[in-house]
Amino acid sequence: MKALICHQFGLPETLKMGELEKPGIKANQVLIQVKACGVNFPDNLIIQDKYQFKPELPFAPGGEVSGIATEVGADVKHIKKGDRVFALTGWGGFAEFVAADPHKCLPIPEGMDYVTAATTMYNFGTSLFALKQRANLQKDEKMLVLGASGGVGLAAVQIGKQIGAYVVAATSSNEKLEVCKQNGADDVINYSEQDLKETAKTMTNGEGFDVIYDPVGDQYAEPAVRSLAWGGRYLVVGFAAGKPSAIPMNLPLLKGASIVGVFWGAFAQKQPQESMKNFEQILQWIKDGKIKQYIFKEYPLEQGAQAIRGLMDRKVIGKNVVVID
Repeated sequence: MKALICHQFGLPETLKMGELEKPGIKANQVLIQVKACGVNFPDNLIIQDKYQFKPELPFAPGGEVSGIATEVGADVKHIKKGDRVFALTGWGGFAEFVAADPHKCLPIPEGMDYVTAATTMYNFGTSLFALKQRANLQKDEKMLVLGASGGVGLAAVQIGKQIGAYVVAATSSNEKLEVCKQNGADDVINYSEQDLKETAKTMTNGEGFDVIYDPVGDQYAEPAVRSLAWGGRYLVVGFAAGKPSAIPMNLPLLKGASIVGVFWGAFAQKQPQESMKNFEQILQWIKDGKIKQYIFKEYPLEQGAQAIRGLMDRKVIGKNVVVID
């Protein structure tokens, strides 16, 4: 089968088109003919051998797919052969076929296209898990979203508004902030021009934010934690700025605050019923037009490396998608 292949760990430019063996499936797996694959920050990490999961070389990146179930294992009950499905696979999605585990594979609702389906699970799944199960975000609480113009960031802005929070979006340019406003942000911070801690203090009348959603890390982590309210929750979602953050541990002590890890993949595996309920809510919101994916650009499979490069260079607002013909 055709695939965009990582033969050696490195930057996106090292990826090459070629042939991989079509995957076989176990009794508890589904084989998907891929139609579209969302591009996510872990794709950048996994090709550089910097991710917590380390596939054997050679492999195709791409961990969020939509397509057609062409083979279904005997133990899988909620998917039938021929169903349109979307799934999280970890890697393998930049290819014509990929195998998926059933607890991360769902039928595509009627009326949803493949590009929309391939941009639903990672962003909205991560953000609802973060805000519901990990932060217990409540109506009228104040929430700050860092990296708010990225895929998970925009999802957090939209979901925060559905929960009823007051949502402030922080990102690095006025163009990106405008998109955040269009997606429901009540106020914005340009942290390339404004001091994050001082601006947050002014916005909250010195009280701080109840929840801070951080997929960025690095230099923004400490001023973000300093911007928490008493009893606040700081969500560790990822490290798009490049590395994990060093946070003085006296800060959560003095604020009675919590530093909370967000690992959606483990949640989906260990608590599949709760994860399914989250997706029922997400799909209902999408159907009702209350939340919506923001597609930045579509790429053919042959240009998948460019789609990852755009994400690495922080030029993407929302989501890049690789479409496989």
